[in-house]
Amino acid sequence: MKDIDTNHLNRKVKEPKTMTRLWNVVSVIGLLTCLVLALWAYKSGILDSVETLQAFIGKFGYGGMAIFVIVQIIQVVIPILPGGISCLGGVIFFGPWLGFIYNYVGICIGSMAAFGISRVMGRPVLYKMFSEKLIQKYDSWTQKDSRFFKLFALAIFFPVAPDDFLCYLAGTTKMTWKQFSLVIWLGKPCSIALYSLGLTTAFRMIFSV
Repeated sequence: MKDIDTNHLNRKVKEPKTMTRLWNVVSVIGLLTCLVLALWAYKSGILDSVETLQAFIGKFGYGGMAIFVIVQIIQVVIPILPGGISCLGGVIFFGPWLGFIYNYVGICIGSMAAFGISRVMGRPVLYKMFSEKLIQKYDSWTQKDSRFFKLFALAIFFPVAPDDFLCYLAGTTKMTWKQFSLVIWLGKPCSIALYSLGLTTAFRMIFSV
C-alpha cells in the first residue's frame, strides 16, 4: 500500500511540471505560427504599408473584428503570446480608436474568464499553467486580502506585471467578482492605452528608418 501511495504522490508532483512544459510548448508553437503568418503576409505584399494591411483586414468586415476579439480572449486565457504584441496588432489592423476598443473588450472578457476558471479549479490550475518560480514570486501578495487588492489594482492599472497570471491568481483569493470586475474594466483602459501608444510609436519609428 505504501508503494502505491508513493507512486500516486509522485504522479501528482510530476503533473504540474508536465503541464507547465506543455504550456511552454504551446507558447512556442503560437509564436512560430505568428512568424510564419508574418512571413507569408510580407511576401504577399500585405505588409507593404499600414494601409495595405488595413485594407486586407477590412475585406473580412465584422468577421475580422470578431476573430480578433476572440484571439484576444484566448491569448489571456491561454497566454501563448505577449499581450503587447496583440495590442499593437489591434491598433495597426483597425486604427487607434477601434483597435483600442477591440483590445479592451477582448482582454477584459479574457481576464474575467481566467478569474472564473481559477475560481472553480483553485490553486492547482496555477501549477498546471505557470512556473513555480512565477507563483512564488507573487504569492506573498496574497497573504493579506486588502494588500492583494491594492497591489492587483496597481498592477492592472500600470503594465508592470504579468496581468494574465495575476487574473488567475486573483481567482484563488477571497476577491469577489464585483471587486475583480471593477479593477479590470476600470483599470485596463490605461494599461491598454499605454501599451498601444508605446508599441505603436516604436513600430512607426522602426519602419520609418
